[in-house]
Amino acid sequence: MTARNLPVSDSQPALRLLSLGAGVQSTTVLLMACEGVIPRFDVALFADTGWEPRAVYVNLERLRRYAEKAGMPVRTVSAGNIRTDALDPRHRFVSMPLHTLNPDGSRGLARRQCTSEYKITPLKKAARKLLGYPHPLRVPRGIYAEQAIGISTDEFTRAKDSGVRFLRNVFPLIELGFDRARCVEFLTEWGFGETVKSACVGCPFHGNAGWRWVRDHDPEGWAEAVEFDRAIRHGYPRATDQGQELREQYFLHWACVPLDQVDLDAPARPKRHLQSITIGAAPGPEVGEDGDPDGCSPWSCRSGEPVNGGDPDVDARTGERAA
Repeated sequence: MTARNLPVSDSQPALRLLSLGAGVQSTTVLLMACEGVIPRFDVALFADTGWEPRAVYVNLERLRRYAEKAGMPVRTVSAGNIRTDALDPRHRFVSMPLHTLNPDGSRGLARRQCTSEYKITPLKKAARKLLGYPHPLRVPRGIYAEQAIGISTDEFTRAKDSGVRFLRNVFPLIELGFDRARCVEFLTEWGFGETVKSACVGCPFHGNAGWRWVRDHDPEGWAEAVEFDRAIRHGYPRATDQGQELREQYFLHWACVPLDQVDLDAPARPKRHLQSITIGAAPGPEVGEDGDPDGCSPWSCRSGEPVNGGDPDVDARTGERAA
């Protein structure tokens, strides 16, 4: 299905899409569309990093069946598996916001581009294809897809435009006045009360509560995270393989302690917002019990990265590569 043959119009979207993370908020938005609370979507797109909790994939498959009965396809798009890519010396460097411990004892935060590479880029490519203008075709002015994002009222500062001309973000939960608690109530009413937060198993933005949840509810994911944490202690295999000198030590947990040695059940220190920390600078961030509030939802995180993923050859306004 594409929208390429539709007439050019600057007032109506050619397609209505949902950026589906299969977490609490976006699950609420999809169910609302299925039940007629809000208009239906032409397609719901799940950007798969390959390292979500098992519970998220279970919920995704249930949502896929539920939405298909309502005539709305749920499709998965992916740029690869972030965990295996990061540990593969043959793969291009994967930039995750790992916590760093410097030789002088100061701490910092590594650069983040993983949201752009593993979520924004595949979603943008999928939207182009659905509109009928895959790269390198240019999307004509006036042709665009409306893209719903699951941001609730308690997160309204995260609501941002897509930064590309052919995608216009809308925020149904904010329009309806739904906060996260109301989303949980809605999900419970419709039999989806067990929906969990969507985030990579090994996301360095987890607070202690997030890590406890992985440890206690996803033992396979916990084992993967512990092993990943060990593997990146002195840098990514690609950097090590190429002989790059990396003096810092890298960690998944904000305390810069091996993940399996952190006392996750002890009271965490007061939280400091990650974005108050300069990338690579000291002192390092402390995200305490709850983790960073901004998360890594496409187009709504405050990572300091432009929506084109930092690629200088891509126009941030159009999402198209320069000639």
